[in-house]
Amino acid sequence: MPILFKHFRLRFFELIPLILLFFISLNGISVIDLKFFSVNLHYILVYYWVLRRPKVITYGFIFIAGLINDIVYGIPLGCSALALLTVSSIAAYVRIVTVRISLMNDWISFIPALLAGNFVYFVALYFSDYPIGYLYLFQNSVFTFIFYPVLWGLFSILTSVMRGQ
Repeated sequence: MPILFKHFRLRFFELIPLILLFFISLNGISVIDLKFFSVNLHYILVYYWVLRRPKVITYGFIFIAGLINDIVYGIPLGCSALALLTVSSIAAYVRIVTVRISLMNDWISFIPALLAGNFVYFVALYFSDYPIGYLYLFQNSVFTFIFYPVLWGLFSILTSVMRGQ
């Protein structure tokens, strides 16, 4: 019986990132938008989990979460999904070429993923004739990059709990 409980507990902790991804998408809080800064939680969440534990959040779930995010925000369908898939594809590439896991390696490699994801998002919105806030997009990118180590630490703790340590 204790082995069954431990197995159930570990499986529950593996579902937390997926539940968090859909919770963020459905509630429209993918961007923490305060008075002076905004942070894109989707990018950080997708990048970390595809980089560290790709079986937890798969590409199908990422695509569906992006579509839900587009519907909630009322932007053209597929813009967020394409941006999230771009971030996840860069994270998958970095996972293959990474030799040693550290915060600095992940944080530096997050820069191209963030730039490529925002570029795809910008291009998709631009060709859809949707109004774009350039300063807002730049500010969001900078503060998402700055906020990454905080969530990296929290997700690392969750990863160690998922492994049963």
